[in-house]
Amino acid sequence: MNPKIRNERSTDIDAIDAVTTAAFLTARHTAHTEQFIVKALRKTGKLTISLVAELGADVVGHVAISPVTISGAFLGWYGLGPISVVPAHQGRGIGSLLVLDALRALRERQAGGCVVLGEPAYYGRFGFRTEPGLVLPDVPPEYFQALAFAEVMPSGVVSYDESFNART
Repeated sequence: MNPKIRNERSTDIDAIDAVTTAAFLTARHTAHTEQFIVKALRKTGKLTISLVAELGADVVGHVAISPVTISGAFLGWYGLGPISVVPAHQGRGIGSLLVLDALRALRERQAGGCVVLGEPAYYGRFGFRTEPGLVLPDVPPEYFQALAFAEVMPSGVVSYDESFNART
């Protein structure tokens, strides 16, 4: 059965929280706060795109897109993540479908580009590359990648919304 990718509905909020919590429960390199980040982005109105993957009546995946600034200015760039798939459905292409639909939605919005903090081999499949001119402080540079939708690649220090500091 192929998952259906669709926009979040208000009735999905608890399921998104459960999916995100489960997806990151045993993950390394995380503070296990991803579910709090999604809630905070939604509460502050910064959850620009929120897509779920649905199998039957069950939400089994989620991706969040929110604005980022580059050297303090919003240049039409966004951050991908958190992206979550329940462990029982990981490795089946659901995360890839979520990423592809999220990137499609950003292009439709005429976004300038997207950044992601994650595994280079995984995100490289979608066109993300390390860009020396874009920096996310305090992370290994090879894990911070960008995908420009326009010809111009900005440079500067990237900042995610304060929601990424949420702990509860």
